[in-house]
Amino acid sequence: MQITISKDKIENGKKAALKGAQAVKDAIGKKGYANIIVATGASQFEMLAELVKADIDWSKVTAFHLDEYIGVPITHPASFRKYLKERFVDKVKNLKKFNYVDGDNPAPEKECKRLGGLIGKVNIDVAFVGIGENCHLAFNDPPADFDTEKAYIVVDLDDACRKQQLGEGWFKTFDDVPKRAISMGIKQIMKSRTIICTVPDSRKAEAVKSTVKGEITNKAPASILKKHPDCHLFLDEPAASKLA
Repeated sequence: MQITISKDKIENGKKAALKGAQAVKDAIGKKGYANIIVATGASQFEMLAELVKADIDWSKVTAFHLDEYIGVPITHPASFRKYLKERFVDKVKNLKKFNYVDGDNPAPEKECKRLGGLIGKVNIDVAFVGIGENCHLAFNDPPADFDTEKAYIVVDLDDACRKQQLGEGWFKTFDDVPKRAISMGIKQIMKSRTIICTVPDSRKAEAVKSTVKGEITNKAPASILKKHPDCHLFLDEPAASKLA
């Protein structure tokens, strides 16, 4: 795992986007196209704002959605589909395809199977991800399933995860935060050729410490990233404050 520490979240986002954009361009240069994974959340604001400015031929890029709440309509302020459409898809020119997770599907297991069929046909070149306050990776809260071969799974969100979503302002009350979601599985994320993990803010410092300094365990799901051969962790100083 390569770690880059920046003075603030803006610089951090720029550095992460630059590294990720180069990896996307390298893939296009080698094979004529690229497949990527895109995450959401407050941690990705600055990175995505820079990534959409990159000199990339987006017509050669297919993107996959990392995770989504179950039962939250696309019109809801917390919808990750809404987030990605507004902050990524609508900002880039001629994106080849974006594969959204349909959290409104009344049969979420079927939605997982549909998405699994799509992503199972490709190799992912770059995954843009973050780390949760509870050290989750995507919506794989602790104790995460490190063994499932399913590309997408239905998960239960723990209270720490739900409190984070409330704290970031996505929902008005704790009871409004969904209890279930569809998430890309850990093994599927780890199949990505390059992982760009962007983590700002002091509230993530303990999770960063567990990821970097702790043992690899499903009780700290993001710790699995240490096993990846090309994972780049981008931190601002507050997020890195407990690494010393």
